[in-house]
Amino acid sequence: MTKIYSYVEFSWNEEKQIYEEKYSEFKEYEGKVALCKGDSGGGDQTTTIRYAPYIEDHHTWFLDVVQGQVNSLSGQSPFTGYTNITVDDAFFGAGYLITSFPALYDMYGKFMAGLDIEVLYGQIFEDTVNAPAINNLVSAEAVLLDDDINANSLPRFQVGMRDMNSVITSSYVVGKAMIEDARVKSISKFSAQLKYQMIPVASERWRTHLDWNKGVVGVYAEIMKLYFSAKMDINEANYSMAAKNILWPFTVFEYERVALGALQGATNAKTDVAGASTTAKAISGALSGAAMGVMAGSMIAPATAGVAATATTGAIAGTAGGGPIGAVIGGVLGLAMGLLS
Repeated sequence: MTKIYSYVEFSWNEEKQIYEEKYSEFKEYEGKVALCKGDSGGGDQTTTIRYAPYIEDHHTWFLDVVQGQVNSLSGQSPFTGYTNITVDDAFFGAGYLITSFPALYDMYGKFMAGLDIEVLYGQIFEDTVNAPAINNLVSAEAVLLDDDINANSLPRFQVGMRDMNSVITSSYVVGKAMIEDARVKSISKFSAQLKYQMIPVASERWRTHLDWNKGVVGVYAEIMKLYFSAKMDINEANYSMAAKNILWPFTVFEYERVALGALQGATNAKTDVAGASTTAKAISGALSGAAMGVMAGSMIAPATAGVAATATTGAIAGTAGGGPIGAVIGGVLGLAMGLLS
């Protein structure tokens, strides 16, 4: 019995490396058939799968291109010329190393060690309220007041006392003493008001000084976090390129195999090497997320916690709460992205 096929569909078996019949349409025939015999006298049957001519032409051209690239690159790896990235040059710039900068504890000790906020407030208060500029303003006000007294008040008083023939009496002395008393009180009042208005300025300078110390150490710590995060990413790139270069003889023909099976549809072919481990990605993501969280949290916190703060110590507490919260949130999100990537 002979089968006469009118339609046959094959699929490529990747494991056996052969085409297997998937579906066919045929009719059974029991009559006589003619066999094409070769020189050996036996009958041979060959099944040819054909595609549309434009598909076969493009596939042939594609195989020629891939084969040419494989032949040209089989002797040398395209990753041979890769130059490793130096993390210090990439992060700080040429000529700078991580050892060129003080350690985090040194920076903390420089700005925080021996810090007494009460002594600091006393120094800033004295420099602000009793500053030379304040004393110069009080002296200038005294000169202006003396000029006004000598030009207006004292001449009128002396003329009046002369008209009453009381220049040589005790009333004249008492009157001049009263004018002098008014002058002293006026200058003292001006000085007190001016220094009172400088108290909020002293408090603001004190708070700004504390925020500056805290901010410098905080930013320095975030730079260190970003440095080690960048170090992990750069090491991953360097090791990946080195692995690709070494494994190139074992992966070069993978591209040709994929090209041969292109007509069978998309295949899941792995031609790359493993990158960073899951732990490294998680750590890198957590560090990057924490750094960004601190920057975002430090800007959100003053608007929330600072509402209930007082003019001095409460303001400091308002600016100190957002950084740790933002670091925790950003770190969790960064860790999740590192694990999923």
